[in-house]
Amino acid sequence: MRFCYYLLAATLLCGQSPDPAYNDLARAFEALKTKDYDAAVTAFRAAAKLSPQRTDIHKNLAYTLLKTGDTDGAREEFGVAVKLDSADLHTALEYAFLLYEAKEDGPSRKAESRRIFQRISETGDPASRATALQAFQNIDAPLVSGIARWKTVLATSKPTFSAHFELAQLAEMREEFALAAANYLAAYQLLTERKSVLLDLARVEEARNNPEGAHAALLAASRGGEMRAAELAREKLPERYPYVYEFRNALALDPKNVELHRELAYLLLSMAEKGQSSPDAAKREFEQILEQTPDDYVAAAQLGLLYLRDKEEIKAAPLFDLVLKNAPPVVANRIRMALNQPTILEDRSATEPNAVDPRILAARSYDSGFLKDALHYYRQAREANPVDAEIALKLGWTNNMLHDDAEALRWFGIARKSADSQVAGEADKAYRSLLPGLERIRTTVWIAPMYSTRWSDLFGYGQVKSEIKWGDLPIRPYLSVRFVGDTRVYTQGRVTQTLSESSFILAAGVATRYWHGMTGWFEAGSSLGYVYKTASKDIRGGVAWSRSRGASILSGKTGFFHEANLDSVYVSQFNNDWLNVIQNKTGWTAPPAPLRAQVFWNWNATVDAEHQYWANFIETGPGIRLRPAKAPPSFAFTTSMIRGIYLTNINNPRRPNFWDLRAGVWYAFTK
Repeated sequence: MRFCYYLLAATLLCGQSPDPAYNDLARAFEALKTKDYDAAVTAFRAAAKLSPQRTDIHKNLAYTLLKTGDTDGAREEFGVAVKLDSADLHTALEYAFLLYEAKEDGPSRKAESRRIFQRISETGDPASRATALQAFQNIDAPLVSGIARWKTVLATSKPTFSAHFELAQLAEMREEFALAAANYLAAYQLLTERKSVLLDLARVEEARNNPEGAHAALLAASRGGEMRAAELAREKLPERYPYVYEFRNALALDPKNVELHRELAYLLLSMAEKGQSSPDAAKREFEQILEQTPDDYVAAAQLGLLYLRDKEEIKAAPLFDLVLKNAPPVVANRIRMALNQPTILEDRSATEPNAVDPRILAARSYDSGFLKDALHYYRQAREANPVDAEIALKLGWTNNMLHDDAEALRWFGIARKSADSQVAGEADKAYRSLLPGLERIRTTVWIAPMYSTRWSDLFGYGQVKSEIKWGDLPIRPYLSVRFVGDTRVYTQGRVTQTLSESSFILAAGVATRYWHGMTGWFEAGSSLGYVYKTASKDIRGGVAWSRSRGASILSGKTGFFHEANLDSVYVSQFNNDWLNVIQNKTGWTAPPAPLRAQVFWNWNATVDAEHQYWANFIETGPGIRLRPAKAPPSFAFTTSMIRGIYLTNINNPRRPNFWDLRAGVWYAFTK
């Protein structure tokens, strides 16, 4: 037998990490060991990009974000994990508790939290049901009593903003959306300065499937009033310009909104000039503006000009007098020109106020979460002061938050040269965290020694691979040196067979990027035998796919897990054979301890194109995987008791079935 393929076929032949996120996860867990949580977050985010469907990555990222105090980010990652695996009740509970603690959009998030607790209390396992039921009752009972109390207050005393607003929030949390919408609207009508209430109203209207009502509330909030509410509303509005009827709907909610009236007035005026609307509609809007703000001289001038155009001089005259006496020259001169009167010179001697420092605008935008605006202002600040390393550092963090890590690395590289030790230190730390995922050449080393009782032999496998990142190309070239060897070299008995290739294999190849857990690869080189001093051509390639579900040994969680690896590999050394391998592990991850453990069941199959007996078999049996808590993330010890059956016995010098106790170590690192 030339090669003990049934032991380590996938690792020997592929030499590819079955997990595209493996290297980033290794960096993340190394960072966690040293409590470098920022670096761990960066690495987990990189891993999540490569394997977006893996719930364990999102959960590990969420728990790390909690350690940094970023509860909002943790909540988002738990939310992703719950969407990917709604049956993971422990994660759903974590997500629900964080939702309940959220401040932004608090009522809607608490409503979702209540809904999750209710679902788990009805469908979960006993422990989860008990926790969820208690949480649900703790939320729902106060809501019921609070709604009843505020209803009584409103029915027996003069309505106030606070009473309506409190009732609306409680109703939204309990998903009584009609009651919530009515009271948000009533609260706003009592205190129209609170534009943020319109955002609450929009959220509830959306929840009760009333998109027109939600749009009207957002449009009203986006014009005039609270700046922050206007910014948030504009983010949620569609990019197109509003229609006339949408302005009308918004004004029905907010009839005293001068900004809405003004914008609608000019829209109608523009339409009238194109013959698409009557000028009377625009005049009515300008009239309403002046009713609410008599000192709006621009509106007065525009309305007077409309009256003059329609030969309504009597209506126009008092408006012109108002403008000529009180309006700034730039506005008054428009009326003088319309009346064929001489204009006056404007006084431009007063200096204009200084523009706001772009650094201030950038900081405000960054703190408010408007990262694209922050990037724009930081670039302006950098142009004005190209030697300020702190601005370079801010550009690095902003680009990093926008997931442009290549640009972020460039700015961190500039900032790390600063004379300011604090700026340089922070930039250097960020630079080193990002560099491994972006550097042009990455070298990966793995080793996998294994002992087999069936062959009474110790096998050794390993690889050093330097991969070249070439821009955004979908493939990456690499250089590789593999080692394949064992201690016995060949068997004794009726038929003497080699147990391994006993070679160093030097090759150059290319590999595709991982896509949904799959990669393709091809390499060509030479196999250099160190026992018989031989050399031969070696060509191999194939496709590898892997998927992991549940509680991995690195996740810190307890529960079931399943790992699947599929490999289809061409190897010229084996008579140009195609080998196809399916390896599965299904089992249980034990609770965290100084020695992390998984127990599992193997169920594997191997077939080949040449129908060779040693490459066609199925096998199954129990196994255990151990990893010391203080060991590197990529280290694991595995042992399995396997029962195998050959699918073909032509030229098989042994029995048609076999037992094998295997024990091995896996360790890898990236430089």
